[in-house]
Amino acid sequence: MSQFIFKSGFIVSLCLLVLALTGCGTTRRIDSQVQSVQAAVPGAMPLQGASYRFERLPSQIHNPAAGLAEQQAQVALTAVGLTRDDAGAQLSIQVHARVTSYMADPWGRPMLGAGMNGYGGHGFGMGFGMRFPPPTHYRYEVSIVMRDLRSAQVAYETQAVHNGPWADANTIFPVLMQAALQGFPNPPAAPRQVNIDIPR
Repeated sequence: MSQFIFKSGFIVSLCLLVLALTGCGTTRRIDSQVQSVQAAVPGAMPLQGASYRFERLPSQIHNPAAGLAEQQAQVALTAVGLTRDDAGAQLSIQVHARVTSYMADPWGRPMLGAGMNGYGGHGFGMGFGMRFPPPTHYRYEVSIVMRDLRSAQVAYETQAVHNGPWADANTIFPVLMQAALQGFPNPPAAPRQVNIDIPR
């Protein structure tokens, strides 16, 4: 009888482990470091439910990537209750998105002097388990700046950063936009990590 209970318990545990591993294999976690600030603008209208238009810097006007970033941001902005209205906008919104690549050590940390694109890293040594050539990782950054059109002052600013091995920017950037707007319009004061699971 005790052997039967032991075997049954072992089989159940094994099944649960398989299910857990299978579940992990169908999604991937995008962990973003997020920092948001709601500025105190005297006489400003509430941000919740406001209308907006996009505004580009001169360097962005003829850049196709800027239009794509705005499309991705618009989905996230709509999800938090903002409405795009170019003619009757209460806010102007600037969106920036950037990705840089770097070579990573076995723990995913940037390696010093290995295609860093200006992103600081760590020293490394060749040893057991070190892949050669080292794998390429990517640093994704998005920022969203909202300006009150009546006062021309910044009313809300948020940014999100993700480092990882994924090269599919068109999948990662919308997730970062969503992470950057978590808690809008009253975000936590401190920097935070936002985890979002997406299908593989």
